[in-house]
Amino acid sequence: IYDRIFAFAVRTAKFIEKLPRTMTITEYKAQLIRSSSSIGANMAEADGTLTRKDFANKIGIARRESRESRYWLELIKNVADLKDSCLQDELGWLLKESREIMLILSAIIKNTRANL
Repeated sequence: IYDRIFAFAVRTAKFIEKLPRTMTITEYKAQLIRSSSSIGANMAEADGTLTRKDFANKIGIARRESRESRYWLELIKNVADLKDSCLQDELGWLLKESREIMLILSAIIKNTRANL
């Protein structure tokens, strides 16, 4: 999961660089870069926790950040005029990957809490 989260953050950053430079999109991009990179940062923090409860809480934060990333991606999808099919394809991949990451993190939380 760590490699997927890292790849998601990198691909999101590269996608953001190619988006149109409008005032609205600029605001969305700033929010998206923070939330997408925060997923991995919270996973790294989870690895350093001392208790399962704290681990589950940090993974929960990472899951919320993946949900937030999906929200910003959806806004970009509905606001940006993406004429480039490569950008459209990349946006589709990012939306799918953010959902899958969220589901994986949900499963990790469920399994961790079941073993408390």
